[in-house]
Amino acid sequence: MNNPFYYTPSPECLVAAGQLMTWLEGKPSPFSHHHVNEHFRQEIAKGKMFGVLVVENGKTGFVKGEQIKYLAGYSGQIYGRADWPDFVPAVFDYLQPNGYFKRHEAEITQLNHEIAALSSTLVPEAAAPSQGQPVPEDPRPTTTKGKRQGESDEAYIRRRQFENAELHRWKVRQRQAEEARKAETDHLNSLKTLRRQKSDILQRWLFQRFRMLNAKGEHRNLIEIRGGEIPPAGSGECCEPKLLQYAYQHELRPRSMAMFWWGESPKGEVRHHLQFYPACNGKCKPILGWMLQGIEIDTNPLESHEEDDRLATQLKTLYEDNDLCVIEKPSGLLSVPGRSSRISVLALMQQRYPDSASPLIVHRLDMATSGLMVIAKTLTAYHDLQQQFARHEISKRYVAVLSRPLPAETPAEGIISLPLRPDLDDRPRQMVDFDHGREAITYYKKVADDRLWLWPRTGRTHQLRLHCAHGLGLDDPIKGDLLYGTPADRLCLHAESITFRHPVTGRTMTFTAKAKF
Repeated sequence: MNNPFYYTPSPECLVAAGQLMTWLEGKPSPFSHHHVNEHFRQEIAKGKMFGVLVVENGKTGFVKGEQIKYLAGYSGQIYGRADWPDFVPAVFDYLQPNGYFKRHEAEITQLNHEIAALSSTLVPEAAAPSQGQPVPEDPRPTTTKGKRQGESDEAYIRRRQFENAELHRWKVRQRQAEEARKAETDHLNSLKTLRRQKSDILQRWLFQRFRMLNAKGEHRNLIEIRGGEIPPAGSGECCEPKLLQYAYQHELRPRSMAMFWWGESPKGEVRHHLQFYPACNGKCKPILGWMLQGIEIDTNPLESHEEDDRLATQLKTLYEDNDLCVIEKPSGLLSVPGRSSRISVLALMQQRYPDSASPLIVHRLDMATSGLMVIAKTLTAYHDLQQQFARHEISKRYVAVLSRPLPAETPAEGIISLPLRPDLDDRPRQMVDFDHGREAITYYKKVADDRLWLWPRTGRTHQLRLHCAHGLGLDDPIKGDLLYGTPADRLCLHAESITFRHPVTGRTMTFTAKAKF
């Protein structure tokens, strides 16, 4: 079976997905004899992930194609339902009216309303006395200091007595307000604690009901799969685990699967209508790691060691002196070690310069990106180059081939400014976030219909890839972008030029390496 985290849709999946897409468009299709519900269509137009799983009969096996068929599923709910006809059902349908989940969810919702109402009506601090006059540090009328011009001793004493009484009354009101505020604050905190406890209990109850099968016939709930940790919200509701669960329950043997996006792209993420995507890492990777046990899965070439020797020989040195060297990294080679034990530029440089006290790697390129990197052989060179990067004194130019020609109305050059942050549920993907993202600025210039020069003015992870792919950027993924576009032989992004000041001689140096795509 194909690896759901790295795949090109099989011919079987393309046929199955094509029939489903035709039906979603409201046209006649072998997928179903039902008509598309209008509420259904309106909801999925907002954006929804669909998936197909090609299966064969697990008992009799595949016989002249007669036993092969496919299942269809979708992630989450559609118009509040997880049980639409013609699609596999939820692994556990917790949305039933008056069910355990709904009842306890309603209790948490009521707590939310009480907390919001109480937060907005907390007793304010008492106002200062005497129409906003400062509170005297020592209100006792022991001297005539502060006596007003023309004020008699008797008038002064009466005024001071009144001010003292006002101060006393203010202090009483202040104490009463503080006591009331403390009581309400204590009540508010107790409600928040109760809400958290109820939410934790409900989450744990819910994830224990998602009992996921694998190909060996074994089952574990989502908390057990994650080693006792509470999974992210929505775990077990993506189309991939729903499809596999249904197949195992009905003794169907999975052959291949594919997932595609339908409708508008989410605001922060990159999702293109009808484009195929891999399974997410945050929610699905642990679950599918369990569910696919017992099935032979295609190897992910990104996790293979077979290419390491070839990649190491492809790494070229363009310049070297006592302080630094400039290399050209091939696509597919890590800059620094990742979670796997794959070879990296850092490992190769450590082998080359075993006595260097420098961290060596001054800046990085994505594994799939090829191009120029500067290696610092000494600590002096390392710190100087890092400061140049921090002050934006180093200029890097990339060349990229886009998935399709840019529309004629797209300006030939311009600036893309979209703040970025990690997608916490699907690392290493990044997303646009105008509230919490970090500033990311890219200059671009069109050099052909589908080819760009790109100058990053900030160095955010996947900045160039996301600025090209996102709908608020160029809305055109870089060719071969597995995360934000469609697969190809390689990612067509290359760091072809870099200009910096030599950390010792001070001489401005520029290096260029043309892309080979």
